[in-house]
Amino acid sequence: MPELTSRRGLLFGTAAIGAGALLVGCTSNESSDEPAANDQPAADDKPGKEVTIGFAGPQADHGWLNAINDNAKSRAKKYSDVTLEITEGSNDTAAQIGQIETLINKKVDVLVVLPADGKALTQVGLKAMRAGIPVINLDRIFNTPQAYRCWIGGDNYGMGLNAGHYIGEKLKDKADAKVIELAGLDNLELTKQRTQGFDDALKNYPNIKKVARQAAEFTVESGQAKMAQLLQAQSKFDALWNHDDDQGVGALRAIEQAGRDDFLMVGGAGALSAFQAIKQDDGVLKATVLYPPTMAASAIDLARALGQGKGVGGMAEFEIPASITLYSAVVDKENVDQYMSTGFK
Repeated sequence: MPELTSRRGLLFGTAAIGAGALLVGCTSNESSDEPAANDQPAADDKPGKEVTIGFAGPQADHGWLNAINDNAKSRAKKYSDVTLEITEGSNDTAAQIGQIETLINKKVDVLVVLPADGKALTQVGLKAMRAGIPVINLDRIFNTPQAYRCWIGGDNYGMGLNAGHYIGEKLKDKADAKVIELAGLDNLELTKQRTQGFDDALKNYPNIKKVARQAAEFTVESGQAKMAQLLQAQSKFDALWNHDDDQGVGALRAIEQAGRDDFLMVGGAGALSAFQAIKQDDGVLKATVLYPPTMAASAIDLARALGQGKGVGGMAEFEIPASITLYSAVVDKENVDQYMSTGFK
């Protein structure tokens, strides 16, 4: 049963697209006319118990965050038995707490929360759980597992690790290769994790040295400004790892303005513009490492399964997992067509 393999792959971090499929399908390797391994009902597309899902995320001031909202909304519309109560979204901690408390007071069946600040919103996650409302914690994690029933998110360390290995394999035969890094906001833990993964991967390639690093702010403007500084300071290097495809739009502008094409660039996140540039293959951008916003669609699937008291198709357990880490796949010219539909604007 081919689809079973792919669903298990997603759940254990070996696939990043088709995220919603993890809750649909059979529950064992046995053929459909034989008894299942257990009698657990697995969530599927068929209408079931009505479930009201509250969704609270931060302000969609970034392409990836906007894609998170879009994935949640479109996934909920797929199910006739799901009602989605979605908040406006805010980067103000107090405002987001208030929005979540409103959802708790409405007595939604399940909450999906992508906190602007995981630590700051831990208490309201605990409040929901104590009120008997299970929480799907999306991406930015609360301080304690007691504040959520299931966490689902991306792998920031894995992004850096896979970017480093991709670049390493491209440069492994080049003596004294030099790489630079355009990071995101340095006050975010995710930025530190991406850098650590990248550095750890490069340790496998003694011929490669990281010679410069600049931190940008995940915006087009900051990407352009910081990339211009890197280009001015580094007259010769072989590869660039850029943490974020949004700021990468600015970085590519700076590269074009400088007339540089003597290195390869690897991006991060999975923007549609990056996929299109990779497919066109007429510039420095050769690959991007995914941080898939499809996780929001999967969070809706998980919330629906919880609300209906069902398990996950393709797994033998009676309950949904406690945590799911998505895989940071590398997308290059060889596989970009497969991922094009998941690219965010």
